[in-house]
This record gives sequence, structure tokens and C-alpha cells, in this order.
Amino acid sequence: MLDYSMLYPLNTPTRTAMKLDGMWKFQLDWDDVGKDEHWNDGIPGHDRIPVPASFQDFYTEKNIREFTGDIWYETEVVVPGFMKGNDVFLRFGAATHRASVYLNGEFAGEHEGGFLPFCIDITEKARYGETNKVVVCVNNELTETNIPCGRTIVLSDGRKMSKPYFDFYNYSGLQRSVYLLSVPKSSIFDVDTKYLVSEGSADIEYHVTVKGKGDVTLALSDEDGRTVAVSEGAEGVIHLDDPHLWQVRNAYLYTLKIELSDSGKVIDSYSLEIGIRDVRISGKDILINGKPVYLKGFGKHEDSDIVGRGFNIGVMKRDFELMKWIGANSFRTSHYPYDEEIYRMADREGFLIIDEVPGVGLFESLVNFLDAGTGKGAKSFFSKPTTPILLKAHLRAVEEMIARDKNHPSVIAWSLLNEPESTDENSVPYFEKLFAAAHDLDIQHRPRTFAMESNSSPTRCRCHHFSDFICLNRYYGWYILGGYEIVDAEKRFRAEMDEWKALDLNKPFVFTEYGADTLPSEHKLPSVMWSQEYQNEVLELQHRVFDSYDFIRGEQVWNFADFQTTEGLMRVNGNKKGIFTRQRQPKDVAFLLKKRWESLPLDYKA
Repeated sequence: MLDYSMLYPLNTPTRTAMKLDGMWKFQLDWDDVGKDEHWNDGIPGHDRIPVPASFQDFYTEKNIREFTGDIWYETEVVVPGFMKGNDVFLRFGAATHRASVYLNGEFAGEHEGGFLPFCIDITEKARYGETNKVVVCVNNELTETNIPCGRTIVLSDGRKMSKPYFDFYNYSGLQRSVYLLSVPKSSIFDVDTKYLVSEGSADIEYHVTVKGKGDVTLALSDEDGRTVAVSEGAEGVIHLDDPHLWQVRNAYLYTLKIELSDSGKVIDSYSLEIGIRDVRISGKDILINGKPVYLKGFGKHEDSDIVGRGFNIGVMKRDFELMKWIGANSFRTSHYPYDEEIYRMADREGFLIIDEVPGVGLFESLVNFLDAGTGKGAKSFFSKPTTPILLKAHLRAVEEMIARDKNHPSVIAWSLLNEPESTDENSVPYFEKLFAAAHDLDIQHRPRTFAMESNSSPTRCRCHHFSDFICLNRYYGWYILGGYEIVDAEKRFRAEMDEWKALDLNKPFVFTEYGADTLPSEHKLPSVMWSQEYQNEVLELQHRVFDSYDFIRGEQVWNFADFQTTEGLMRVNGNKKGIFTRQRQPKDVAFLLKKRWESLPLDYKA
């Protein structure tokens, strides 16, 4: 079990969550001298930068944007005197990709993994009622022993450079909110919920993990604030008659209030919004509350102008409004867990999430989007001597993701890898451990999957049997037989799907990536690649194929919006497969998708 709580930071009668967002002091460690020169005591210079945000796009110098190495942050915080006697933490929503944290010059803790929260215990180090100096050294170097994978090279001028094995920009820094947290010594550490939905009733199975001692009581309230059920004990079952179920695009959230008491006195309280729903795979069906669902939506990225991968609450709101407008009901958190606020929004809006760990780049190629997309083989990624180290980091990320996101009704599945090398026997034990861990860690036993690129074909992939449902990333008409060869692309696509059909897997298939790049300024008749007309043609081709096979039960187009990538010959200032521009305006293809998705019933093909 993790040694810190993943509960969302809340202010309650017993807890304090102070957000430390704002302008932090900032310094890049150009010459790698920060640790030797004791920047942990205070960093040099006078520059300030917003937190949360990626650091790269604020500046005009290319050397800054492409900086790889140690990135130092500093702020000051008064730890209020009333927190003394409680456990006090610094909670980071994410630090990409690893961080060392110092308080008043003293090392306080560290974390590796750039897309999930971590807490640093400062209970004994904090100066209560005084100003404390917080210094964070974030390192954004890519390696083959941490996810997402890549490598770091050194250029002729001595500068380091990131070489990702993935097709999105290596944005980094303190990209999510930072909190000062205070919780009682005896506290509510974790909550697990599981649901059994039947005709006219529902059972909520719960387990509360307590740090220290105390008596646990629970009260369940409806959306009008009325208490509808109570329970006692750290574990048990709450029964409801005629419950309001959490439905796709029709969410209903109950509030589960948990109190920890000692001799009748409440010493900790925490409230959790929950949605009563169950998720199952049955044959070719994806079932929510026992009813088939056809997934319509997107692969997405946390990516926007200026703040990069930094969480932007305004962009989040716009994205959900656009997804509602176009008729979507789902998205995948490609290729890493997103900010917690996005899941909370999805809970309220009734969207379905395939939650993806940062298991991307496990296919050794600096142009993996092209090599993988065309089916080009890769040498065995999982036979390296460093694989055990990578697996340990990967398993830790799976544990953190499930610990954080397990109670969100919007999360219906775990995606454990994106486009990995899966054609070699060395991949099998690696996958086996990941899938077993995800099952054991999740009390709801949500379906598990991974997204397969073209190399992972029906005849070559050795790992698809681990997936509870099959996710395919396919680019017929773009990376495969694009342009005038598009007529052959459809035939090739159908030939592959016939091979999958022949396997008779009796599982649902979801296309988690498909599409084509286009520039919003490009129109041409007859069409050519990169024109808006051609993007429409590619999606129409792919939709014809989807409609021809009853086991295809979802389509999540790539991508929701144009996003930043590493520069290169195949990318025009980023990936341009967006249905919307990076500024969240529709391309022509958005209207094609809107017409299609609004016409497809929720139980399409059932």
C-alpha cells in the first residue's frame, strides 16, 4: 500500500487544504550545478513562473523551450500554528518526471513519475506560525527505466536533449496544483467502493482504511442533501431501494460522508461524491448497469496554448462543452492520467473514461507514430537488462493511478500500455504482471486493456489475450496507403478485421485511435492529404468498416484537438489530427462526426 493518501484534497471541519498555486521563483540549471551549490537553500535569480503550468512555452528562447535537465522552483508558505499537532504534507498534483523536495534547505522527500500526485510529509520539519521556504528540483530527462520512455542525448554544445519514444511534446515542470495539507493524526486514509446493481435496488460495498484509531460512521446523501442511508464500521454494505443510478451522459451523484470518532467526538471527516453504477464485459457487449453501451469519443491530451500540459480550468470547461456538442460520450486519457479535476467533471457530466497509465514509448523508435503505424517491426523491447527496473516503475504508476481514480464512476476501464512492442515472447511476463496487478488493486475489477498498434496484428501479437476488451489504433488511409491509394486502404483494413473475426475472441473491440492530419487552412478539390476534404474521406472510410463488424463497440477518434509534439519532418508544428484546432475551434470533420454520433443510439449494435 502507498505510504501516503491519494484522497482528493478537501477542506472539511477537520482538514485544511491550502492551495499554493501562483508565481513561484524559477531557475533552469544550465550547468548542472544546483545541487553542488546548494540551491536547496534558495535558488539564484529573480525570475518567476506560474504554477501550475509547463515551463516551455512562456519564453522566446529555443534553448529554454528545449531544456532538458534539472528545473528548480521556490516559494514561501506560512504553515499556520493551528496545524501543529496534525500531520502536515506538501501535496503535488504532478511533477514531471521526477522531483526532490526541500523544506527550509532540508531534504524532505522525492518521487518519480510525472502524472500522478504524491505527498511529502513535513510534520516534523515545518516551522509552525512562521514562513517556510519550499524548494523543488524537477528533472525532465527521459529514460528507458521510467514511463513514458525515451532517452536523453548530449549535443555538440554540451546541451542535453530529450528524445521521446512517443508522439507528444515532453512538457514538464509543476504542471498541476500544489497544496499544503493538514489532517488529524488519526485520519481517514483511503476509501474503496464497489456496487452491485439489480432491478430496483443497489448495494454499495465499502471499505475505509484508517490511520490510527477510531470508530467509523457513514452517511449517504442524495443530490438534494437528504440522508438516505447510514452505516457503522470500517467496512460493510449500504443497501438502497430505488436508487438513482449513474448513467451515461445522465449522471447522478450521491455524497458519502465518512466520520472518524473517538469516544463520541469527531476527529476526522471526509466526503466523497459517488455514482452508483456497475461495469461489465459480457461477450461482445460493454455493459453499464447491465445495458450495452457503444463508445463515441476521443483520444485526448492535456495540451493547450501557453501553459502546455499545465492544468487549465477554462480549457477543461470548453473541452467538455465541445464533447457534449458533438455527441460524444467517452474519452481515453491518452497517454497518462489527467488532472483530478477532469475526472470530477466527467463524474458530473456522465462521460465514460478509459484511464491510461503513462505506459507509452515501450516501442523503441524516435518516430514511433510512423514506425508503429506502418507495422514496422521493433526489436524486443522487454528483453533488455533494464526491464526489471522499468517494470517496477510501471507497476508503481498503475498502483498510484488506481489508488487515485478507483472511486470515480466515470472511470470504466484501465489502459495499461499504449502501442507497446507485443510481438516477442519477452513481452508476455511483463504484460502478465501488469494485468494481474490492475485486477488485484481494483475492488471493482474494472475491465483492463491496452492499445495496440499495427505491428500487434491478429497473427503476431502475443498479448492481446490479457485484455478484457480489444483496443486498436489504426491509420488506414493515412500512414497506411494514404492519398490515391485509399481504395486499397479500405480493402487492407477489412482484411485485417476479417482476421480478427476469424479468431472468434468474443470480446468487444474499441478503436482508440484512427484519423488523419489536416491543416484547418487547407481545402482542395479533388482532395489531397492534409486537406480538410481528405480528413473527411478517411473518417468516412473508417466508419464504413466499423459499421460492418458487430464486435466493434466503440470509436474514439484521434485526436480531440491538435497538440504539440517534438518538431520533425512529419509534424507541422505538432500533430494536426485534431477534430478541433488547438484553440478549440471545429474543423470541417467535426460536423461529420456530430451528424454520425448524434444518429447512433447508445446501444448501437446490441
